[in-house]
Amino acid sequence: MTNAMPTDTVATRYWHKLDDGRVQCDLCPRFCKLHAGQRGLCFVRANQDNQIVLTTYGRSSGYCIDPIEKKPLNHFLPGTPVLSFGTAGCNLACKFCQNWDISKSREIDTLADAASPEKIARVAVELDCRSVAFTYNDPVVFHEYAIDVAQACHAQGIKSVAVTAGYVTAEPRKEFYRYMDAANVDLKAFTEDFYWKLTGAHLQPVLDTLEYLKHETSVWFELTTLVIPGHNDSSQEIEAMSRWVVEHLGADVPMHFSAFHPDWKMRDVPPTPAATLTRAREIAMANGVRYAYTGNVHDSGGGSTYCHRCGECLIGRDWYVLGEWNLDVQGRCKTCATPLAGVFEAQPGHWGAQRQPVNMLAHA
Repeated sequence: MTNAMPTDTVATRYWHKLDDGRVQCDLCPRFCKLHAGQRGLCFVRANQDNQIVLTTYGRSSGYCIDPIEKKPLNHFLPGTPVLSFGTAGCNLACKFCQNWDISKSREIDTLADAASPEKIARVAVELDCRSVAFTYNDPVVFHEYAIDVAQACHAQGIKSVAVTAGYVTAEPRKEFYRYMDAANVDLKAFTEDFYWKLTGAHLQPVLDTLEYLKHETSVWFELTTLVIPGHNDSSQEIEAMSRWVVEHLGADVPMHFSAFHPDWKMRDVPPTPAATLTRAREIAMANGVRYAYTGNVHDSGGGSTYCHRCGECLIGRDWYVLGEWNLDVQGRCKTCATPLAGVFEAQPGHWGAQRQPVNMLAHA
């Protein structure tokens, strides 16, 4: 890092120089090749002084305490509050982005709040949060900041959660997930055509990330698919996706099928009917997925967790509010003693559906 760098700009590791004078970013499969002064597609990583730098270190688009179920994570510390934040920029170009004002932002002034990793960890403790989530935009693009925050949180006994599209290369992926306790990964569709035309990315690197998480880490992870009418909602695609999940990741990985609402560059596409989500959930479960959920709709049946052996309702949910809790202190079904996959404590949290903005400036 040179003395000319602003305080929110830091040097990075994953890049190399090209013979033509450009510098290639190796963080994600886009491999952006940048002339001096150019920024990558994510907009927050740039070629400065013939190296790739991160330009948003320590700056956020805002902080908020959410229910962990909103990430969504249904099998990770249910009912507990999570301190959530993001920065700006994204390494995908999803035409249906639901957070486009943050992830597509090219205005660094969007980043109104600043906080060091140590301060974020300290505030999480002060506010009785059990975890901190990197969300709103993809933490892959603020790799260095996310890892530093995760390390500071672990020092305070706070868990780290990544909400991500999983579009990252092998070496930084290994470093990143070394510090994550849980993740929700967007499996946006199950065709290369969808990924290329609607996100500007490719499917295989995401599948590689999912297999890495399952077979090479102890990170608890769940999957989310935003079901978009006419684009990734066919029974055939849901069949293929859910069969792949069971075969490659196992029956215990939860799948969330969430409703699309018209946004960003797809305002001409109608909202997802609730029946479409129910059908996707039923297909997944018929293919062996033990825990499939509907999201972004009011569906207590599709949002609750059931024992895959005896059918008992283990965790009842009404939106983000927990109701029934039929797990014993070891995380097993009280009726038949079958373990429920996930990370659970003896009792659930009671945060409910609250969404509480956090002003970092109010915390010394």
